[in-house]
Amino acid sequence: MKVLLVGAGTVGESIARLSAGRHWLERMVVADYDLDRARRVAVAAGGEPTFSAAQIDASDRAQVAGLATQHGVDLVLNAVDPRFVMPIFDGAFEAGVDYMDMATSLSVPHPTDPYHQTGVKLGDEQFARAAAWRDRGRLALVGMGMDPGLSDVFAAYAAKHLFDTVETVDVRDGGDLRIEGYPFATVFSIWTTIEECLNPPVIWERERGWYTVEPFAEPELFAFPEGVGPVECVHVEHEEVLLVPRWIDCRRVTFKYALGAEFIDTLRKLHALGLDSKEPVRVKGVAVAPRDVVAAVTPDPATIGDRMVGRAIVGTLVSGVRGGRPREVYLYQASDAQETMRRFGLQVVGYQTGFNPVLAMELLAEGAWHGEGVLGPEAFDPDPYVALLDRYGIHHAIEERADRA
Repeated sequence: MKVLLVGAGTVGESIARLSAGRHWLERMVVADYDLDRARRVAVAAGGEPTFSAAQIDASDRAQVAGLATQHGVDLVLNAVDPRFVMPIFDGAFEAGVDYMDMATSLSVPHPTDPYHQTGVKLGDEQFARAAAWRDRGRLALVGMGMDPGLSDVFAAYAAKHLFDTVETVDVRDGGDLRIEGYPFATVFSIWTTIEECLNPPVIWERERGWYTVEPFAEPELFAFPEGVGPVECVHVEHEEVLLVPRWIDCRRVTFKYALGAEFIDTLRKLHALGLDSKEPVRVKGVAVAPRDVVAAVTPDPATIGDRMVGRAIVGTLVSGVRGGRPREVYLYQASDAQETMRRFGLQVVGYQTGFNPVLAMELLAEGAWHGEGVLGPEAFDPDPYVALLDRYGIHHAIEERADRA
């Protein structure tokens, strides 16, 4: 497989380095707006002849298409902020190659009732083009990171093997991960953090369809496994709620994230001051988006992996019926920040996000996964994916939460 990797940040570096030495990878072109950064990542992954670097403007569809065509790639892999999803997605289509991302196209809140009704939902722009991708015989695999991604595979696995009837799918992310030495820092892109945390969260119910609530709504204590214990989680906008109901028959889907009271307070203050805005304002004659200023002064997640301590846990809580009895299980993956740095030299969330598209590329290259159109992870057989987790020694587990006879 020949791959154009767009983005050489935290996740892009993880993907490149974890792809190194894989038998299915013929060539990977690491492209970034910062050519020096792309070169550093390409060299760190092993350099020529497998890895090379290129400069790209991810907002320019023609550049994406041109670079994909120039290098004769089979797949364009999007590893940049979701604001660039559509030009990269469209560039791959224009080049006539497959596409993969880890976050879908952005949402737009309802213009008059954002905390009850959806506007443009996550992924809507991409799914609107599904027929065109099918007609061309190409695949766009969307939301194939950690969450969304592995969390969706867990839902598909549970529906296939652990339940006769699925009632609820509730993704719950948390752990005891912390960043030492910084008053405010994020484990992934601050731009994306602001986007998903301050947009209206979406819930799906069979009777109501998709609807929204206020950010950070319905706090709950969720007991995370492996000794972490109860941590407060809140509603956050996330792709699983938009993906799972398309392929898995269930009654309700939610996503909640353990952010912490101090972190939530900081985000609320940014919003109150207008510093979360994507719209440029003029400052001393220069147009700049307030959110870009916040991103510029916030620690780069790629550089603070050695300051992260604790575990990041991503999992999917599924309830339903098995053999006539109610059942509830939590399928999860846990990674320790210090162990990840020691073993791979990668920041823990970058590692967690990055290993998933690498596994998906292997399944596509070998034909274990195949399809046409715009598809989420749930559209594929979860068994080969789980088998790869085991083959590569990636920790995952299933915890029985209740057998409520």
